[in-house]
Amino acid sequence: MSQALSSIPQLTRAGLTSPEQSEELERVAEEFRVLISPAMQNALQTADDGVGRQFVPTVDELIIHEGDLADPIGDHAHEPVPGLTHRYPDRAILHLTQTCAVYCRFCFRRESVGDSGTLPMEAIERICDYLRKTPAIREIILTGGDPLVLSPRRLGLVLEKLRAVGTLDLLRIHSRVPVVAPERITPDLLEVLKGEIPVWIVVHTNHAQELTPEARAALARLADAGFPLLSQSVLLRGVNDTPEALEDLFRALLRLRVKPYYLHHCDLARGAGHFRTTLEEGMALMAALRGRISGTALPSYILDIPGGFGKVPINPQYFTKTPDGWSVTDPRGGKHHYSDPLR
Repeated sequence: MSQALSSIPQLTRAGLTSPEQSEELERVAEEFRVLISPAMQNALQTADDGVGRQFVPTVDELIIHEGDLADPIGDHAHEPVPGLTHRYPDRAILHLTQTCAVYCRFCFRRESVGDSGTLPMEAIERICDYLRKTPAIREIILTGGDPLVLSPRRLGLVLEKLRAVGTLDLLRIHSRVPVVAPERITPDLLEVLKGEIPVWIVVHTNHAQELTPEARAALARLADAGFPLLSQSVLLRGVNDTPEALEDLFRALLRLRVKPYYLHHCDLARGAGHFRTTLEEGMALMAALRGRISGTALPSYILDIPGGFGKVPINPQYFTKTPDGWSVTDPRGGKHHYSDPLR
């Protein structure tokens, strides 16, 4: 396969959606963009397997639950300059592009991905000015969209400007590309990632079936070039919400020299409620994994508190059961209500 699938008719011709559901699925596609890369078309076997459920739209996305949010983690609540989210004292998120190589059906930025292209260099300059005036920021997390969809030349220019700020210790790139578009991990890209200020790569992957031979080779190229590799995954009902599925994923990542870093509780993105587990289900999965795999393979299970109040580990230190849900304590000591999905 050489062409990405980006429309309901294309998905229907590929046998991934039913003609009888085309009208409803067109409504889904109008709300939330569709894009499945060639690599992920090769990885999925059916629309309902661990890969297909992540990328093939369903009519469940038309169900909007009370509490669903357009900006579930509060990106725009902490935006001192356009393109930069500064939520924590020592690090900030740079939204380099709104484009991805695939569009995940559960994405917490699903309402903005694809809206616009790459952040212009003028905006990068303003961000660098802000960083020079805010030396407490020591780490920049490049995200989007997906930074690795950019050309090596463009990405290299951005990294060069960030490294020239003079106050940063680390650049972190969060990306799905090594798995969903592994052909983009080229010698030219590896070269521009190198520099005095190190780049760490956080790979987003949710199911071992995504780790095709091509993805494994791309991760090996990154590891062999000396880049530290971490992973982040999302706990997704019907995709990886069993001890066996998570164990397979985390063991596979370790073999590929990728340290499992975060397991995110699924965010309150609009139309993604069918993917969400309860917090107790997630905690039970983590407890089961502790008896099956080593600490090296275990990520931190976290919730990004809705509204932009930060990430916290899902454990009794931060979470208290209440009659109507949970009380969550944020990193600054604030208290917030959180409700599990209704079943």
